[in-house]
Amino acid sequence: MRYVIEFWYFFVANLRASYFGAFLLSIFLLTEIVTIPLIGRYDFIFLSAVGFQICALIFGFERPKEFFVIILFHILATGMELFKTNPAIGSWTYPGIASAMFAFGSVPLFTGFLYSAIGSYISRAFVFLKLTYEHFPAYSHLWTLAILIYLNFFTHHFFYDIRYLLFIYVCVVFWKTKVRFQVYQTQRSMPFLLTVFLTALFVWIAENIGTFTHIWLYPNQYEMWQFVSLNKMGSWFLLLILSFALVSIIYRHKLLHKKLSK
Repeated sequence: MRYVIEFWYFFVANLRASYFGAFLLSIFLLTEIVTIPLIGRYDFIFLSAVGFQICALIFGFERPKEFFVIILFHILATGMELFKTNPAIGSWTYPGIASAMFAFGSVPLFTGFLYSAIGSYISRAFVFLKLTYEHFPAYSHLWTLAILIYLNFFTHHFFYDIRYLLFIYVCVVFWKTKVRFQVYQTQRSMPFLLTVFLTALFVWIAENIGTFTHIWLYPNQYEMWQFVSLNKMGSWFLLLILSFALVSIIYRHKLLHKKLSK
């Protein structure tokens, strides 16, 4: 019974941490079922996300420093989206972009919030799951990985794709790293690499919801919807490392906790 209670607390803590992502998915599903009058679908999603963030700040669900990270995510993500949705690249498209007022080129402005939701989850997980880390690698490794991962999202279209080298680098650097968390009475731990993999899996599931509701589509989904390729989990795995680096700007003391306590 104790483990059931603890699992429930773990579920609730993760649900609280992912509240922004859950909100966006609910808006995707709502606008797939209901036609919103007087405003385009993408504009409604954008204004809903902006309103949600304003309320989160006003009512103290997010602090200014967490909001800063969300803005940083939005800027970096929009840059990548502009590149990926360029007709010359065509990694994915937004079928309703023509009717969107809040758009920049081929990208509706709400898309930055999709990546911000991941950063928001990681940031809030530090609080709700009381995260600390054991055997965390040198901070320079984390940022080297983050920079290489972000650049590879662009350069692999023109040069050699180094993602497999990045996977090896991640595994070597984080092999001994453990995540300590506490949601009930006992502090528990999990390998860092496993937490990233599981989070990538849930993001992949969320991405399938996004494409199923035709918010965006990959080329193989234009004629008939099908599951997003499992290969995308690798991209999300690497993107989560990048996200973790950005969130660490405000939670670096948590990463260094074990070293400082010695």
